[in-house]
Amino acid sequence: MSTAIYYLLENEDKSHFHRIKSDELWFFHQGQALEIILLTTGQPTRLILGPNFASGELPQAVIPAGVWFAAQVKRRPGFALVSCTVAPGFDFADFELAERAALLREFPQAAEVVKQFTKAAQENI
Repeated sequence: MSTAIYYLLENEDKSHFHRIKSDELWFFHQGQALEIILLTTGQPTRLILGPNFASGELPQAVIPAGVWFAAQVKRRPGFALVSCTVAPGFDFADFELAERAALLREFPQAAEVVKQFTKAAQENI
């Protein structure tokens, strides 16, 4: 079984770094391009979902299981309407929100983007 949601990000909204235990498929539907940032070895990987295929924007992307990722609307003001599908179905028990200090230790080369897409420890309380 799988799950699917529509997800609307507007203006300054962010999806902070998180990961889940299953692959997640993101599909662009409408609005401005959406930037997805993945943390793997080396520098962060940036995927751009959007309608402008000629400029390299993608209609969909797969986020591999266990990979830290975040997202934001690329050009503001604006919005991005996407949908996300997870199989097997999404379960909050499989969701992990990143802690800034831990990501900075694991990905020191990505410090700027880690700080942009995580909250300081006192903000998580």
